[in-house]
Amino acid sequence: MKIHVPTPLRAYTDQKESVEVNATNVAGALHALVEAHPGLKTNLFAADGNLRSFVNVYLNDEDLRYLPQKDQTAVTDADELTIIPSIAGGCCCCCCL
Repeated sequence: MKIHVPTPLRAYTDQKESVEVNATNVAGALHALVEAHPGLKTNLFAADGNLRSFVNVYLNDEDLRYLPQKDQTAVTDADELTIIPSIAGGCCCCCCL
């Protein structure tokens, strides 16, 4: 299956926009990704092994958080995962309201 890597994380994938992995479910695909590109691990996963809260993963345009089986959702070679880090910003205080 193909995993699309966002621009800020491509430094860890030799600038590859996408990476091919073999897996039977989403968790296995993400594990294969960080096995092949270890620098991604701390960017994607917290110390407890869970995806960081600001990392959004989509399976074929479906948000992983809303899939019934979450990261245990089965995948095929034709499926695609897309990693999208949340973007935050704005004013740090209430003076802008």
